[in-house]
Amino acid sequence: MKKNEAESLKPHSNLTMPPLRRRHRRRLLAAVVFLLLSAVVAHPAAGAFTELESAQIGRFQDYLRIRTAHPSPDYAGAAAFLLPYAASLGLRAATLHFTPCKSKPLLLLTWPGTDPSLSSLLLNSHLDSVPAEPQQWLHPPFAAHRDAATGRVYARGAQDDKCLPIQYLEAIRGLRDAGFAPTRTLHISLVPDEEIGGADGFEKFAQSEEFRDLNVGFMLDEGQASLTDEFRVFYGDRLVWRLIVKATGAPGHGSKLFDGAAVENLMDCVETIAGFREAQFGMVKSGKRGPGEVVSVNPVYMKAGTPSPTGFVMNMQPSEAEVGFDFRLPPTEDVEHIIRRIKEEWAPAHKNLTYKKGPTRDLAGRPMVTPTNASNPWWSVFEQAIISAGGKLAKPEILSSTTDSRFIRQLGIPALGFSPMTNTPILLHDNNEFLEDKVFLRGIKVYEHIIRALSSFKG
Repeated sequence: MKKNEAESLKPHSNLTMPPLRRRHRRRLLAAVVFLLLSAVVAHPAAGAFTELESAQIGRFQDYLRIRTAHPSPDYAGAAAFLLPYAASLGLRAATLHFTPCKSKPLLLLTWPGTDPSLSSLLLNSHLDSVPAEPQQWLHPPFAAHRDAATGRVYARGAQDDKCLPIQYLEAIRGLRDAGFAPTRTLHISLVPDEEIGGADGFEKFAQSEEFRDLNVGFMLDEGQASLTDEFRVFYGDRLVWRLIVKATGAPGHGSKLFDGAAVENLMDCVETIAGFREAQFGMVKSGKRGPGEVVSVNPVYMKAGTPSPTGFVMNMQPSEAEVGFDFRLPPTEDVEHIIRRIKEEWAPAHKNLTYKKGPTRDLAGRPMVTPTNASNPWWSVFEQAIISAGGKLAKPEILSSTTDSRFIRQLGIPALGFSPMTNTPILLHDNNEFLEDKVFLRGIKVYEHIIRALSSFKG
């Protein structure tokens, strides 16, 4: 072998590596460094939290482990956890009952202000949560498992809305430790049954003498997570109707073709409503309107047929059929126009329509929305508090679902829906509901700014 041939078989050193390969190696090294730095920035190690922050996350997990999901929410367990917690912060506490069985407590916590002549500030949260299907979850839904790598705390209610009471109370802890004293009295209401309509919870509370005695001037209630770095805020809820359409017709043999059968009448109704739904959903898909700015009508059950020991009689057409819809309207919708559409197009008189219609305006005759402009001084104070906390607000929205805020707006009291969760997927009522620990902790600081600003407002 010749010398130059032997030299050509020696491995190249880094100094003699072809430029292209060196460039690829530098890029690979830069990518690895970026990923490592991103991981550090994305989520702090457990040791990066202070002792107080770790305790706050622990209290959040403890509260999530109390099973307040329907159909059998452990309200007693929630009260046994929250009342001593509030007492440790020097807050006054009262337990109210609006049902004879006294199995649905409403907890009212109070931080007295220095000027009782001013109207009070109310922060609201509900104690209950929706059910969970454990087999569909990565972690047991009531274990409040915290993933050390991501900081995600998995639990039913993590976003909706068991984070809020802990954030309220920890914000008060921070303000008290800083020597702050509110000018306005601050109340926290922790209410039952929001997830099943609130009839035995905030609805009765809002109608009570105990509520009137609070002299509430403004309320903050739950909102929703934001996919971006802007906080979402809601100035109204859609109205909830339960639309049940019943159709009747002559019965007949399963093989017979004839006009006016009950199921045929019902399917005509369903097809007409489906066309309306498609048009409304199309405006959301195109970006012309937000989810809370359209009328949603979704079928939730159908009932028809003649039962048999093995199911249904298959050779008989029934004389009655029924379908139920979850029906939600923006508070600014022309309700009378919708009613005419129901009566004339969706369910003409021969199909026996029944529906429940809720209030559409507050006691002063105004739509049930809270102004988000200079006409509402509370809005300006709230908006400035978010800015002082280093946050940004997205365009105010009408919430596509409903909350307890609707009961207080019916009284003409301004209320906003707000949950300080940014860069977070919206997982309320979903499987694998979670909230990152750093997002939860940031929310505490945001509420410190909000409570300080709103409770100091003297206008």
